[in-house]
Amino acid sequence: MNGIDERFLTRNGLTARQVAVLLLGHEPDTRLPRVRDFAEQLKVGNGTVQAALHLLEESGAITTQARGHLGTFLVRSDRAILWRLSGLGTLLAAMPLPYSRRYEGLATGLRTAFEQAGAPFAITFMRGATDRVTALVERKVDLVVLSRFAADRLIEGGEPVELVADLGPASYVGAHGILVRQGVQPNRPGLRVAIDHSSQDQSMLVERAFAQRPDIEWIEASYMQLRDLFRQGRVDATVWNLDEVDRLGEDLVDVLPLGDEITRELSLRNSSAAIVGRSEGAHALDAVRDGLDLSLVTALQQEVLRGERIPSY
Repeated sequence: MNGIDERFLTRNGLTARQVAVLLLGHEPDTRLPRVRDFAEQLKVGNGTVQAALHLLEESGAITTQARGHLGTFLVRSDRAILWRLSGLGTLLAAMPLPYSRRYEGLATGLRTAFEQAGAPFAITFMRGATDRVTALVERKVDLVVLSRFAADRLIEGGEPVELVADLGPASYVGAHGILVRQGVQPNRPGLRVAIDHSSQDQSMLVERAFAQRPDIEWIEASYMQLRDLFRQGRVDATVWNLDEVDRLGEDLVDVLPLGDEITRELSLRNSSAAIVGRSEGAHALDAVRDGLDLSLVTALQQEVLRGERIPSY
């Protein structure tokens, strides 16, 4: 169907668009809700629902089959057509800047998985979880990619959002560690520690790692500045994503392990990528959840990390 099909601007057509949203969550060879159940949910008549289903079949979006007392089954569905008819549009996801191979792999996997799920998908890159969350709440984007730790804090804080998917450990970052400028003793009084308050993950980890040090001098800095700050001797230490150590330069910093068990547990949650969306878009989120192959996302990410696939996002 090219352009606007006038059939979908009628009363039956508008109902068909609503039904298309609901059917995105149904797998082939599953029984459909009864016509009267659709009608009650959408607050229309039974005849309108029947006409809407017929219109979706005519458009090539679905094929159904009546199986007597067992009900009507969805034999086949074309998610790309259903999504287009639903009016949900292109999903825009906000991700961290693709400064590491791991983020490039994550972007590659997400784009491929969403496209295979029939959902038009685009990515915008934004530094800092705080800015990404603001864009989500203000409806500038549909989904955001955060660490699982940041996602949990966001949901617990009462924002109208919900978890769409958790991609598991090492999908967001490989690990965190304490970076100390070469030639500096980490227990030196007045240690200058870089902290980035735009990143909930980094600021929490660095505060935990240096919690017993009242002598710390905090230096506000973003990861884009770290290399220059370490090279110029303006910061002595920080906690950061070890995926970036090579970018900083092996001659600049030594890497120390994170300390106590609490910090290690939080670092593990920080390593998992979480996809978060607005709660009021429940149908769209359900459609994404049901159609998204998370194993494909992580498999493609690993291929990029191993150098077997060129990033494409």
